[in-house]
Amino acid sequence: MSDFWSGWVMLLIVVNLSITVVLFLWAPRVEIPTQEDGTTGHVWAHGVLKEGVRALPLWWIFPSSVVLIISIGYLVLYPGFGANKGTLGWTSSGELAQDTAANAQLGAALRERLRGMSFEQMAADPAALRAGRVIFIDNCAACHGVEGRGNRALGAPDLTDQDWLHGGDSKATLASVLDGRKGAMPALGATLSAEDIRDVASYVLSLSGGPDHTLSAQLGKRIFTTCMPCHGAEGKGNPALGAPNLTDRAWLYGDRLEDIMDSVRNGRTGVMPGWRERLGEERATIVAAWVYAQSHPAAAKPK
Repeated sequence: MSDFWSGWVMLLIVVNLSITVVLFLWAPRVEIPTQEDGTTGHVWAHGVLKEGVRALPLWWIFPSSVVLIISIGYLVLYPGFGANKGTLGWTSSGELAQDTAANAQLGAALRERLRGMSFEQMAADPAALRAGRVIFIDNCAACHGVEGRGNRALGAPDLTDQDWLHGGDSKATLASVLDGRKGAMPALGATLSAEDIRDVASYVLSLSGGPDHTLSAQLGKRIFTTCMPCHGAEGKGNPALGAPNLTDRAWLYGDRLEDIMDSVRNGRTGVMPGWRERLGEERATIVAAWVYAQSHPAAAKPK
């Protein structure tokens, strides 16, 4: 801070504190002219309201005095009075460095604790799960939500259920976090008519409990042969391709007939970024263990 701005800040503080002190000393003692009824003579609302005069109550004077003393004490202890550093020598950069060092020490202790643990052991370790949750909230919650329950509007899947596009075992979960995933449902609007799209969507909906006796669903079964290479003859999906299971009532983009028709007509494209470079393999493994524990509650219980 330059000498000019330091002096300007000090001047403002001195003037404001001086005015405050003067008001504290003078206001309780000043006599305001009043009329016989004890009011100042100022009226509002056509004379209905009159301005009275009362001394400042002690319950207001006392806490205000305490705050004033604390304010002066703060200026003595901490930076705030121009370029004065304060008697404690506190700085925001110093506190940041101190907190960073303390956090690094905690991180080193955690890494030492987790060294040699298997993925499944890490998913059952309370300290690893606490750390994994923090990493998840910082990096993944924007899409998947704080609790990992997904977001249909973004096409971010629920991570707490048993429905996994690419497999939900420990190996697949870790691979998803480290290297990401890319999924694509091709748009069929150019090759199927509007009636065909409605029919095949009706059949797909019937696979997960919707009505299968309608004419539209029966006609859609024939059209579904176009989808079998990815979703399988029974619509149970293919984790190797990231093709979802259409029979389990878990819908990433919505379970209405219109939602399914939109997926068939316009396709879907989902991208899960890889976190190996940003987080490093060690931290990515910790957050993957937390994700794994959310959909495998039995595995998350300490043995």
